[in-house]
Amino acid sequence: MMKFSSKETQGVTVIALTGNVLGGPDANVLNDQLRNLLGSNKKKVVIDLGAVQFINSSGLGMLIGGMTTMRNGGGELKLARASKKIHTLLEMTKLSSVFDVHESVKDAVGAFK
Repeated sequence: MMKFSSKETQGVTVIALTGNVLGGPDANVLNDQLRNLLGSNKKKVVIDLGAVQFINSSGLGMLIGGMTTMRNGGGELKLARASKKIHTLLEMTKLSSVFDVHESVKDAVGAFK
């Protein structure tokens, strides 16, 4: 079961995911959270993947959906602390060019203009 926690730092919302990212109902939870943020005019989001053990194709779809939601709302979504395994998956699926991936949450937060 995936868990979410979010905090705000320097005007950026950091959503930390924990566990396995498998899409499904979790995708709805993430998208609702992102829509609520956009509704509150919070348009900068970092997804912290540091505590994610495993991600499947539905989980990747969930992240793409989240990014699309943010972009459509005039916002931006970045990824931080992806494991070597997740990095490899992003490269294999050519998504490393789609997502803005950072080594640390601090780097990702600092990358917002």
